[in-house]
Amino acid sequence: MKNYYILLLLSTVLLFSCKKWLDIKSNLSDVTPGTLEDYQAMADNDAIINTGTPGLALNSSDNFYVTYTTWQSLNATGRNCYTWTAEVYEGASPQDWSWPYKSLEMANIILEGIASIPVTQTNQAQWNNVKGSALFIRAMVFYHLAQTFAPSYTASTAPTDLGIPLRLTTDVNIQSTRASVEQTYQQIIADLTAAENLLPIVAAYQTRPSKPALYGLLAKTYLNMGNYTKAQDYANKALTLYSSLLDYNGLTASSTAPLPVYPNNTEIIYYSTSFLPTILLNNSPITDSLLYQSYSANDLRKTVCYRLNTNLPIFKGFYTGKTNSFFSGIATNELYLIRAEANARLNNTAAALTDLNTLLQKRWKTGSFIPVTAVTADDALAKILTERRKELPFTGSTRWEDLRRLNKEPAFAKTLTRVLNNQTYTLSPNDPKYTLPIPDDEIRLSGIKQNIR
Repeated sequence: MKNYYILLLLSTVLLFSCKKWLDIKSNLSDVTPGTLEDYQAMADNDAIINTGTPGLALNSSDNFYVTYTTWQSLNATGRNCYTWTAEVYEGASPQDWSWPYKSLEMANIILEGIASIPVTQTNQAQWNNVKGSALFIRAMVFYHLAQTFAPSYTASTAPTDLGIPLRLTTDVNIQSTRASVEQTYQQIIADLTAAENLLPIVAAYQTRPSKPALYGLLAKTYLNMGNYTKAQDYANKALTLYSSLLDYNGLTASSTAPLPVYPNNTEIIYYSTSFLPTILLNNSPITDSLLYQSYSANDLRKTVCYRLNTNLPIFKGFYTGKTNSFFSGIATNELYLIRAEANARLNNTAAALTDLNTLLQKRWKTGSFIPVTAVTADDALAKILTERRKELPFTGSTRWEDLRRLNKEPAFAKTLTRVLNNQTYTLSPNDPKYTLPIPDDEIRLSGIKQNIR
């Protein structure tokens, strides 16, 4: 009962500022977390930890469009993100920034608190799991914030590009400053490296971190850094430990949400969801026509993941199995694609195609799949990237991440276009608007530097 009370208390307190937390904490010595069970309860608070990764980038990606009427009905943030306007929030305070820092605060409380608990032969496994979980949670927070509020990683400029504030302590007297992009990514890697030997191979729940989840996040991190050798290595480590894939032939394509509901989606290694932008609520977005047409007739994703409304394709392939709930965690389908892409970039064409075909044969009607072939590694890479977009159209900010990193390569750079009421809006490759602004109230209160728009 005490654990539940602490969890409820902390969940409530963390809805307020860090200063408010310190004001309250001094009067709560009788319920201050102090045992491994207390800290495990905090790490298991999926209402905070496993929800609310930033979803704003979905507004700005190219896999869907909305009508002018729908666009007019959105709030200012939704309208401005959709049209890549310089001023986004117009005074609003999106939770996409503040909510992840609640998870971060909880992770830091755990890390500071557990340091005072002696490790014994009896509690070693639990102590390791709690500390490893907190380190993973912190790395996950930094990763998702960096994909939205910091520039895409470029090796030559990462040491000077502005990253995100790396809060590594609960001490609110330490002034927030923006680390560099290089420091941001190195902190993600450092936290995950520190957690590697602490986390179990199999977690008790999909909402808990595990070693395969850790390797998966490292693979995603290195992919965004353009370090394909390490991306391949960590995707391989994850898939060596866990490689389950769903056979889409066993799904009911006519269902409103055909994919298995948590925890029955066996592809999911670590479960988390993103904030859902209002633009994506109530099935209002129409899938990009070129994306929809890229699915072959025997590709089950065309009927499992989309429905037609007056001949217009509407997405329904929610990976969570719940309508209007977008998955943002770690799963095997993406890891196969990461390993495939990394192998293609490393000129391991055969290995790249093996991974791609292993995934795709689970997506096509039984007996209809013809394995993908490629003449060169570059040919394989182009096909893998095409399938990556088709497989992960609304998985967190993945498409936005891909646009940002691929824009640096002329062969894959893309200019985005919107047309609303006969007015055309464009977003050019490598435009500063690929980095969303930090909310205005954060700039005002902390004094950190704003992103260039």
